[in-house]
Amino acid sequence: MFNSFGNIFRLTSFGESHGKGIGGVIDGFPAGIRIDEDFVQQELNRRRPGQSAITTSRKEEDKVEFLSGIFEGKSTGCPIGFIVWNKNQHSNDYNNLEYVYRPSHADYTYKVKYGIRDYRGGGRSSARETISRVVAGALAKLALRQLGIRITAYTSQVGPIRLEGNYTEYDLDLIETNPVRCPDPEKAKEMQDLIYKIKGEGDTIGGVVTCVIKGCPIGLGQPVFGKLHAALGNAMLSINAAKAFEYGDGFKGLKQKGSEQNDVFYNNNGRIETRTNHSGGIQGGISNGQDIFFRVAFKPVATVLMEQETVNIDGVDTTLKARGRHDPCVLPRAVPIVEAMAAMTILDYYLLDRMTQL
Repeated sequence: MFNSFGNIFRLTSFGESHGKGIGGVIDGFPAGIRIDEDFVQQELNRRRPGQSAITTSRKEEDKVEFLSGIFEGKSTGCPIGFIVWNKNQHSNDYNNLEYVYRPSHADYTYKVKYGIRDYRGGGRSSARETISRVVAGALAKLALRQLGIRITAYTSQVGPIRLEGNYTEYDLDLIETNPVRCPDPEKAKEMQDLIYKIKGEGDTIGGVVTCVIKGCPIGLGQPVFGKLHAALGNAMLSINAAKAFEYGDGFKGLKQKGSEQNDVFYNNNGRIETRTNHSGGIQGGISNGQDIFFRVAFKPVATVLMEQETVNIDGVDTTLKARGRHDPCVLPRAVPIVEAMAAMTILDYYLLDRMTQL
């Protein structure tokens, strides 16, 4: 089982949804970076359950405990070990799942592949595993902050409700002012009402998270198999419930001709820049110094609190009605996870770039 992410900056995570805890070990983190543990905890708080009426009601403190690699408030260059203890598991909620497969979950594929599965919340395939990613991503953000690189994600669509403009048309400082994490207060209210309505029906809804990376230097990524957008896509599609990734103008750009799509270069007081950014800050797989922006589509949560047809472990047709505490929409809690994965990818590719030339 692959449990590590990254090349030089590398996270290896461990733990299950209903096990004792979730943790990780980070290798390759530069020495001398000041570690703001309050900031790391704030990032975890953005991901943790039970933060609003439109998220799961599971109550977890999600308090991170660092075990190694930090001394006198700075990284030492040694492996950074950490753990977050699980304290509010309701494993009995999943007893009815021991002998049946939940539709659109990893239950069936996991059992066929490994011959065993943890039916309590999905075990390793649960989104609770993303705790490790958020901790590692928060540390990556602290390192990128010293380089002037900022990463911001927000909810841009829930079901049919979407923001029509691109990120430059919104005040991104408003993202954390509502539980949906949308920079448009009116649209945020519509999204929130829709999620609450869907939750009341025992159903779920999907949507899109948009992410913007500002201050990324020119030269990150490689022209063949190490393309920066491919690395970002790999990172995003590793997140639970992520179904699609597009960067720059993406599919929208297919409606344009090449003369309309091209980002024309010009001399901006001695600095080569582009007049437009249809490319999304990446050309030829390499960052060009413009803002990098992309979108990640998330499917509706597979666990719905209504009766559905399925089969049991013997292949016999049956029905299932799930119990427990589940998100009606992953979008609000996916925002910090998208940021975390982007931060880890950019820091890793920054460190790789330092090896390009002597």
